[in-house]
Amino acid sequence: MTATRYPPIEDVLPHAGRMVLLTRIAAHTERRTVCIAEISPTSLFADADGGVPAWVGLEYMAQCIAAHGGLRARATGDPVPVGVLLGSRSITLHTSRFAPGQRLEVDAAHVWGEHDLFSFACAVRDAATGATLVEGTLAVARAAGADTLVQSPERSAVQARGQAR
Repeated sequence: MTATRYPPIEDVLPHAGRMVLLTRIAAHTERRTVCIAEISPTSLFADADGGVPAWVGLEYMAQCIAAHGGLRARATGDPVPVGVLLGSRSITLHTSRFAPGQRLEVDAAHVWGEHDLFSFACAVRDAATGATLVEGTLAVARAAGADTLVQSPERSAVQARGQAR
């Protein structure tokens, strides 16, 4: 059995540099994407002990949704879309923080929406134990035309790298 190879996470996110909080894509289907986030002392939101507050799990989930959209766009030859987080429902934090060295699985499953407005059921789990650490539903929107407004040199390089593959 051969493992599916996914592009680098930077190639499917409308983020660049330290704002890319996910490490890689672990799984993807038409309706669901699973990404990995690794907690290190150099993580953008790391505290003095190298841990990360659990509320950052919302951004991990939002970036997993963005990766889902980026993978779908890439499959049809479209540019990676820019989106916005509109809100959340039923967010539950089952921990106060993620520990240094912890590996997280971030799961985003499409619930509804087909054009510019979407809802995803999301969860952040400890990869070693499977324990759910953060869960909830996020509402997101595709920001039509926003990609031209946020076209930084870093973003242009990421898009060029993605098109060259």
